[in-house]
Amino acid sequence: MVRITAKQYREILAQRRRGAQPPAAAAAVPKKPAAAPGPPSTPTPPAVEPLLAGLPHPGRHWTLLMPYAEEMLTSNKRYRHWSVEHSIRKRLRSDATGLIRPMQVPQLQRAAIFYVLHPRKLNRSRDPGNWAPTAKAYVDGLVTPNPDLPRLRHLLPDDDHEHLLGPNPLMGAPVETGFARMSLVIVELHGPLTSANGETVTGTGTSTYRN
Repeated sequence: MVRITAKQYREILAQRRRGAQPPAAAAAVPKKPAAAPGPPSTPTPPAVEPLLAGLPHPGRHWTLLMPYAEEMLTSNKRYRHWSVEHSIRKRLRSDATGLIRPMQVPQLQRAAIFYVLHPRKLNRSRDPGNWAPTAKAYVDGLVTPNPDLPRLRHLLPDDDHEHLLGPNPLMGAPVETGFARMSLVIVELHGPLTSANGETVTGTGTSTYRN
């Protein structure tokens, strides 16, 4: 029997460990960065006439191309903290407030609002309804220009069902470069927005709620 000392045994184990070391892992392939979207661009305005044809007693209308925003709110995105979403919503709301005044949109009694998404040219399907949180922030900015003064109103007396129809989503022409953008089409309506009026929702004189 061959006897070895404790020191020799530790050296043998050390040699085995060195010999059994796995080869160095291959360097991870860096993820290809997303292509830069490019500078902001102005999309083709949405066609308003088809929208007017589907509304009861439309009046004046305005199309607002909202200020360029590198990030908008969507129903699919989750933020690491509520303050991030709050900051984006506050900025969107302020953008709408700052835009409606120079456009000289008067205060209306009733209106329909469509929000038109102008997506990036990407090979994927998009649902404009996912951008409803952005449209909501814009409408809040149009109706209540100062969050600290909630009774001060601009576009409408309120954004409830008696004064506002929508906002309803539509897909618009894509942008050539830059991030997605959004247009708002505001249509003045004459007549109450209630189910008692058979022409308000269906656009016909026959209400499905009447015998």
